[in-house]
Amino acid sequence: MIKRTLFFGNPAYLSTKNEQLVIRFPDDKPVRTIAIEDLGMVVLEDQQITITNGLLGKLTDRKVAIVTCNAQHLPDGLLLPMHGHTEQTERIGYQMNASLPLKKNLWQQTITAKIHNQHALLNEKGKTSKRIEYLAKNVKSGDTGNYEAQAAAIYWQSLFDIPDFSRAQAGIPPNNLLNYGYAILRAVIARALVSSGLLPNLGIWHHNKYNAYCLADDIMEPYRPFVDLVVSHIVETEDNYEELTIVLKKELLTIPALDVTIDGQKSPLMVAASRTTNSLYECFRGISRKIIYPEYA
Repeated sequence: MIKRTLFFGNPAYLSTKNEQLVIRFPDDKPVRTIAIEDLGMVVLEDQQITITNGLLGKLTDRKVAIVTCNAQHLPDGLLLPMHGHTEQTERIGYQMNASLPLKKNLWQQTITAKIHNQHALLNEKGKTSKRIEYLAKNVKSGDTGNYEAQAAAIYWQSLFDIPDFSRAQAGIPPNNLLNYGYAILRAVIARALVSSGLLPNLGIWHHNKYNAYCLADDIMEPYRPFVDLVVSHIVETEDNYEELTIVLKKELLTIPALDVTIDGQKSPLMVAASRTTNSLYECFRGISRKIIYPEYA
């Protein structure tokens, strides 16, 4: 079942009754209700939103990711359940005891999948790169050759027809769109990790002590080109994307529901993320040696 993403960009009072999310507005708009079991993510943008603790409890019980935004309307917080899986303690134990050779192999698979998807997206846009194709096929254990960075340099110079474009958090547009899309993707992956009983802050490669989502940042890498696809469509069809309008945000919020191909089958991205994180657990457990990532087709 495809879980819904709700976006609240105006003042509202959010509460719960009978397993429903109840939405009340400060004007005369009618009260709305939505089944909590249908939700996968809730984005709270407006600074005048009020939400009850009872609703927060029910949302976390249902493993709904709750994203909060700052005064600049950008995602800056993420609330996830503490009880993601019935075997959580055991699964975290396998995660913590993963060997360095296993982590290097998992990172090799992750970067190979990322570069492959970048190459496929460029191919679709008629911007084939033999160098990226070579890099995708020759990533070493632990990506010791830093092929990820080499591929990124070519990829970002090719994806958008924008002179001197480079990927940077504070760079020129459409970096603003990429930042927003990646924040949504990060929340999707973190939610999936928790649902699989894993700690999103204990990475296989990212180890920044100030980063609470190192593993989410690891696992989201091969998913990034799907965000890039949405952003490139906006760039190609919109005259103005310098400001993150409500219309553009709504388009970026379709990312969790995007159809992707994973293990030979079509699946919504949010569902695919759970398949990826469960396959990661199986690698930690020793059941498998392969992470299942979506393939851009």
